[in-house]
Formats: sequence, C-alpha cells, structure tokens
Amino acid sequence: MSDTQKPLENGLTYADAGVDIDAGELLVEHIKPLAKSTARPGSEPSLGGFGALFDLKAAGFEDPLIVTTTDGVGTKLKIAIETGRHDGVGVDLVAMCVNDLLAQGAEPLLFLDYYATGRLEIDAARRVVAGIAEGCRQAGCALVGGETAEMPGMYTDGDYDLAGFSLGAVERGHALPYLDRQAAGDIIIGLASTGPHSNGYSLVRKVVEKSGLAWGDDAPFAKDRSLAQALMEPTRIYVKPVLPLMKAGLIKGAAHITGGGLIENPPRCIAEGLQASFDWDAWPMPAVFQWLAETGGISDHEMRRTFNCGVGFMLIVSPENAEPVLAALLNAGEVAFVCGQLEAA
Repeated sequence: MSDTQKPLENGLTYADAGVDIDAGELLVEHIKPLAKSTARPGSEPSLGGFGALFDLKAAGFEDPLIVTTTDGVGTKLKIAIETGRHDGVGVDLVAMCVNDLLAQGAEPLLFLDYYATGRLEIDAARRVVAGIAEGCRQAGCALVGGETAEMPGMYTDGDYDLAGFSLGAVERGHALPYLDRQAAGDIIIGLASTGPHSNGYSLVRKVVEKSGLAWGDDAPFAKDRSLAQALMEPTRIYVKPVLPLMKAGLIKGAAHITGGGLIENPPRCIAEGLQASFDWDAWPMPAVFQWLAETGGISDHEMRRTFNCGVGFMLIVSPENAEPVLAALLNAGEVAFVCGQLEAA
C-alpha cells in the first residue's frame, strides 16, 4: 500500500498499540525552545536531526581530551511520580552527570537525555525536560538532543524512567586527579549538599514507610515544607564555582559524593598509599540526615556509605591553597568548609 492510500477499514494503527506519534511530535515542539535556551559556544542545539555536532575549537580548546559520563535519577523518581513533582528531577539528571565530569576536571559541553514511559503524558514530560534545560544552564552545557520512548507494556501508566549522557573536555595534561602531586597533609574541602541529592532513595523511601508519614505531611526536619518537597530538593550542580579553581591549577583531586557516600567515593581520587581522614565533627549533620538516621535506626557507617551526609562534592588542595580556595567558594555563594586531610594509608 502506498503512503497516499487510506488505511484499511478497521486496520490497526500505532495509536491502537498504545504509541501516540502526535503526542511525541507535540512534545518535541515544547522542547525546542528549552534546548535553544541552553546554547553555548561550540554548539547550536537543533532538535530533529540524527545527531549533534560540536566545535571544540569554537569552545576554546586547543588539545582536548574528551570525557563522557552517564547516569540516572534512581528511585527518587518514584516520589516524583507518586506526588506529581516532576519539575526538579531533570536538574537531578544533569547534576549526576556533569558533577562526575567536574570530578575529572572536565568542562561540561553537551547533554542528551533518554525519557522512557508506558504512555506519554505531555505535561509531565515537558516539566521533566524543563528541569533538564535548567540543569544544563546551571552547568553551562548545551542540551543537544535525546530520545523519548513510549513503550506500552514495559511501564505502567504514569511511570517513567530517565537516563542522561554528558560529554565534556579537558586540555591534555590537566585531567584530574593529579595523583603524583598529592601528599599527606593535603586538605580536604567539602562543598555542602542540598540533601540526599539522587542517592540512597530506596532507603529513604523505606524510612518514610517506617515513619508512617504521607508525602503531603509536614517534614519533621524542614520548616514549612511537606515531606515530598523537602526530599525532592534537586541535586546541587558545582560546575560554575569549582571549574575556574581547577583551571587555575589549585585543585589536586575531586570527588562527586554519590552512591557509596563518603566511604567509597573519596578513594577514587586519592593516590595509592594515601587515604582520606575526615573530621566528622567539622560540619553539622544536616537535619534531613539526622531524621533518616534516627527514624530508620541507621548506623553511622551505613549512613556514611549510603548518603553524602551533607558533603556533595569534595576537593583536595595543598595546605597553602586551602584559604584562597575556600574564599573563592564562599564568594561564589557556596557553603564550603575544611572537613579533613590526607594521611598515609
């Protein structure tokens, strides 16, 4: 049958199978201005093609190494779906990827997303992508494309999943960590998190279940906020305050404190023969983590290997650079503090 012929009477369509092509096309129209708002030197986001081009030279690089990351939001999405709070999870998605790039000393350049659902709900999807665009603006990277997959039978109505993919670059010889420059006595600087970020939410949800609270109830640890509002606070993106310090050569190593918390992530940026020695009293445990620990009966060790416990990102600096780095971070509006040092393993 040619494309110009009418469908057979009572013939099946893709919509009959649960996939609405028209809804997908309408979502793309909503996304186009959001993507355009993230344009940066080297990229001109233009949705609809088969791929996206990026001009590294136009972005100011001379001899770059490409760095790539991918991540998701995890079961934090369950809270978003159950409460209809879709606006911040897009920021989470970007943050989980670009903060990983930053830990390598790389500047985030591009971002792509994958949105999968059983039945496309345009408003929910638009709000998610608006959050992705906001995260890209915070990180200074361009939203250049993505994929929306409507898969009836794979997901129940209302459910969706997200994956993010980011690409960054760093000049050759400047990728972190500088393992050969690290020494015992180097200072660890912590940057405050906004809460659990996007990690440990299976345990968070278990604690909420144990507490007997509903998502709309007042959060015991946050004034004038519901439990859902407080726990859905988006992940902080650290690129703009930290990247200049890395380009200035002031940072020896960095870690994004994600799954594995403050136990498993720091060793990823520390030289063999050295280890992180945290002063656990150097910063106050944020109220959300106190509530989770007390309500769930969670041990200190379990908290520290599951959650960021208030430190969303950490930097390793020489003792002589600790004061200027702290000053720069505070001037940029970050909550930053010395939280430990390197010592011989």
